[in-house]
Amino acid sequence: MALYDVTRYGVYNDGVTNNTKAIADVIALAASNGGGTIYFPAGTYISGSIELKSNMTLYLESGALILGSEDKADYPMITKEIVEGYTREGHAAMIYAINAENVTIEGRGTIDGRGYNWWPDKENEHRPRMFQTILCDNVRLAGITIKNSPMWTVHPICCRNVTIDGITIRNPWDSPNTDGINPESCSGVHISNCTVDVGDDCLTLKSGTEDDLLQKQYPCENIVVTNCTMLNGHGGVVIGSEMSGGVKNVTISNCVFNGTDRGIRIKTRRKRGGCVEDILINNIMMTNVFAPITVNGYYQCGGTSPDDMSLFSLEKLPVSDDTPVMKNIIISNVRATKATASAGYIYGIPESPVEGLRISNYSVEMVPAEDDIKDKPIMAWHIKKTAGTGLYCCFCKDIVFDNVSIKVLNGPAVRIEKSENIRLTGISVTGGDSVSETVECSNIMLNNEKIG
Repeated sequence: MALYDVTRYGVYNDGVTNNTKAIADVIALAASNGGGTIYFPAGTYISGSIELKSNMTLYLESGALILGSEDKADYPMITKEIVEGYTREGHAAMIYAINAENVTIEGRGTIDGRGYNWWPDKENEHRPRMFQTILCDNVRLAGITIKNSPMWTVHPICCRNVTIDGITIRNPWDSPNTDGINPESCSGVHISNCTVDVGDDCLTLKSGTEDDLLQKQYPCENIVVTNCTMLNGHGGVVIGSEMSGGVKNVTISNCVFNGTDRGIRIKTRRKRGGCVEDILINNIMMTNVFAPITVNGYYQCGGTSPDDMSLFSLEKLPVSDDTPVMKNIIISNVRATKATASAGYIYGIPESPVEGLRISNYSVEMVPAEDDIKDKPIMAWHIKKTAGTGLYCCFCKDIVFDNVSIKVLNGPAVRIEKSENIRLTGISVTGGDSVSETVECSNIMLNNEKIG
C-alpha cells in the first residue's frame, strides 16, 4: 500500500491552518487507490472529523500532534439515516470509520480533542468521541496518546477483531463523561498495555440500552483485558450499564487501579435486559478506591426518578425479557489498599439475584476517609453512604467467598441480606464489630458452620 505524506498534499503542520478539507482530500485519494498509510510527520495539525476508509492506516510520527478544530461545524452529525438502527445520534468523532475493514491508527504521536471547548455543555450527549468505529472489522490502535476528549474517548460499536495496544489516554479527572475505552457490542477485543487516566469510567464493556436498536442485537463477547493501568475515573474496569445485548466471555488480568472510585464495577437495572455471564477477573492491584468490587442491579442513571417502582422497587417483580441477569463471575487474587467506603457491595434484584459469583484470595484494607467523608458504594437511589464497612451482599444466590482478608473499621466484616446458599471459608478479619451478620437468609455457611 502506498504512503501519503500529508504535508505533500496541501496539509499544513503550522498549528494555525484548518486542515479538515485537505486531510479529507488525501484520504479520498488513498481510498481511490485501495487504501494506504496516511502519514503525519512531526508538527501540529488542526482538523475536525477525519473519516478513515477500508485498508487504511493513519500513522502519527513521534512529535506529530493533531488538534481538534474549534469550529463545531467541522464535526458532521452521524444520524440513523447514515447508520441504520443507530439511535445514539451525535457529532462524528475526531477520527472515525463506518462499515470499513482493516482500519488502523498507530505511531508515537498525539491526538488532542481540546474537549474544553465542549465540556461546559456537559449535558450535551452529542459531543464527539475521539475515536469511533461503527460496524467495522479488524480495527487496531497502537502506541498513540489521546487526550482531552470531548466525551467518550475510544468507542468501537458493533465491530469484530479490535486490538488496542500500548495507547495512553489522559482526560482531566473532572471532565464530564470522558470514559477511556468503551467497546460496545463488539466481539474479539484485545486490550493490553494501556494507561487510562480519565474523568469517568476507565474501561467499560457495553452492549446498548433497551432502546438501542442497533447495539442490542450484538453481544459484547470474547474480550481480553491485560497489563493495563487505570487512574482516577469512576471505575477501573466496568460492565454496563448499557448491557441489553449481553456481555460474556471476558477475561481481565494483571491490572493496576489507582484512585478509580470503584475498581471492578458491574451496573444495570430493570428494563435493560441482557445477561452478564462468564467473567474471569484475576491479579488486580487497587489503591485509593472507595469500593473495590461493586455489583449493582439498581443503577439509578437512566431512570426517570426514584419513585419509578417498575425500575427501583425492592419487591420481587415478574421476570421478563427485560430482566437483567448477572451470573458466573469469578474474581481472584485481588488486593485493595486504602479503601474508604466498603470492602465490596454485591446487590442484585429480588427476581434476578446475582448468581454463581466466586471471590477468592481477596484482601481489602479499609482506612478512614479524609474528614470522615462517606461515599455511596453504588449509585442507587436508596443506598446510604458508608465509611469503613465490610462486604455487603443482598439478593444473591450460590455465592462463594474463599480466603478473604478484611481490615474493617465499622460494622461486621460481612453482612448478608435476603440471600441463599452463600459459603464463606478462610475469612480473616481485623477490626469491626463482628465477623458476620445475616438478615432474612437461608443456607449461609461460615467455615462449615451454618449461621443463617
